[in-house]
Amino acid sequence: MATKTTPLLLRAVADLTETQTLNMMRRNSSRNTIRHLSSCGILATRRASLPLPPATSQVVPTRNFINLTAPLIARRMEYSESRTIGFSVEQIYSIVANVDQYQQFVPWCKKSKVTKGRNGDVQAQLEIGFPPIVERYVSEVTVIPNHQVRAVCTDGSLFSHLETLWRFTPASGKQGDSCNVEFYVSFEFRSLLHSQLATLFFDEVVKQMVNAFETRAAKLYSPQARLQETTKRRAP
Repeated sequence: MATKTTPLLLRAVADLTETQTLNMMRRNSSRNTIRHLSSCGILATRRASLPLPPATSQVVPTRNFINLTAPLIARRMEYSESRTIGFSVEQIYSIVANVDQYQQFVPWCKKSKVTKGRNGDVQAQLEIGFPPIVERYVSEVTVIPNHQVRAVCTDGSLFSHLETLWRFTPASGKQGDSCNVEFYVSFEFRSLLHSQLATLFFDEVVKQMVNAFETRAAKLYSPQARLQETTKRRAP
């Protein structure tokens, strides 16, 4: 009996072991699947919770001296002014006609040099500088003594057009110690980039021009200036 039952018992044990092994493999496979799906769900949830990128890129503001996106202003600008000054026609005319002295008092004029002259008319080279521009140009200056000074830019990379006109007349009812001054200027920058500086040039140079010449006259011809000059001459 022992020899007959032993094979049957061993077979039963083998079948049970095989069944348990299959069950364990199925459970492990099921757990792995669940664990995989769970992991995928977590990843999907995390990805969904991430913020979406904005529809448009953020523009970082910058500060530029010249704003190329600003509306373009009129390229040619004009300015005129008239006033009565407490100096004679001859005195004011002399200051305006002496272009080589401009570097001493004209706003933003760095250099002024007469290159040639004939019968009162001159050709002058001037250098104007206000950040970020420093440019040289040639100006033809024609005069009517004690009446008019006209200057026209003929060569330069900064201006395509620059004209200034001064006129002097005696003030009515005065005894020659004052005069009427008329000042006119029109200008146009050569490049569109420089045109963005037109307002700066207009305010800092053009509008200050008559004041600069009147201040120069006061320095040269006022009673205090004359007294100082007389004192210097008398000094040993």
